Amino acid sequence: MSENQTPEDHGTDQVGPQGRNVSSGNPHDDRHDRGLEFDVQTLLARRRVLGILGGLGAGAALAACGTSDSGSTTSTSSTSSSSSTSGSSASSAGSTPKAEVPDETGGPYPGDGSNGPNVLDDSGIVRSDITSSFGSSTTKAEGIPLTINLTVTDAGNGYSAMQGAAVYLWHCNRDGQYSLYSQGVSEENYLRGVQATNAAGTATYTSIFPAAYDGRWPHIHFEVYSSVDDATSSGQIVKTSQIALPEAACKEVYATTGYEASVQNLARTSLTQDMVFGNDGGIYQLATVTGNATDGYVANLTIGV
Repeated sequence: MSENQTPEDHGTDQVGPQGRNVSSGNPHDDRHDRGLEFDVQTLLARRRVLGILGGLGAGAALAACGTSDSGSTTSTSSTSSSSSTSGSSASSAGSTPKAEVPDETGGPYPGDGSNGPNVLDDSGIVRSDITSSFGSSTTKAEGIPLTINLTVTDAGNGYSAMQGAAVYLWHCNRDGQYSLYSQGVSEENYLRGVQATNAAGTATYTSIFPAAYDGRWPHIHFEVYSSVDDATSSGQIVKTSQIALPEAACKEVYATTGYEASVQNLARTSLTQDMVFGNDGGIYQLATVTGNATDGYVANLTIGV
């Protein structure tokens, strides 16, 4: 997005597969891709978040291949330390949530077939290391290393770990571009991948720290499916949401070479101003991040679905 564009500058709304509203044009506007009705419902759901402690359990949701409408997680602390990534693991993925993670927009660049490209049916998408493209390209996304541990728990079964669920995770590169869509990287499919959750309910990814682009707080998108088979065969999405990254770690990363544009973009927004996390400051989606700009970082978040 250029300096003269605003988050309100966007293309013509279109209706994609599965009846979703999607938008084209502005590569960084996640606001309009699902339509006003979804946005209003999501905002209302987030305002009820402190009063929602139950709702449809993930076990029932998975059995019915349905999606949950609203919910939240407990707050996860946002700390950045000088410790290296060694010794950090999925087992430290955060405390067990007491409510479901809120539903959020998948944005206009999901790559799941709902708005143009579908990378989920490509051989090679099931992988842990998402730093490089696969298939006809092997281009690697440059940036500060980031390991992402996302732990999925069952809201309908005491928030127990969900083994065998699948998480599709994607985010922008250090220039704020999304593979498959943005100019210059539309032929790439890096920073996208599917992983099955292990016995602890955790899906782990090796990636890079994403940029801050104009109009959004630094974030990572994800979709949860009942299984890898569902994820790779246009199965029903159980949960769509986003991970927020803490300010301290963002500032450390953006002070390094290659992230120069992110410095001003981060300064122009905040968690409380962000169109996705702003209602509650992202406390239910804020990852715990440890590490440093030399050795890389580890982001941990536990969610309930």
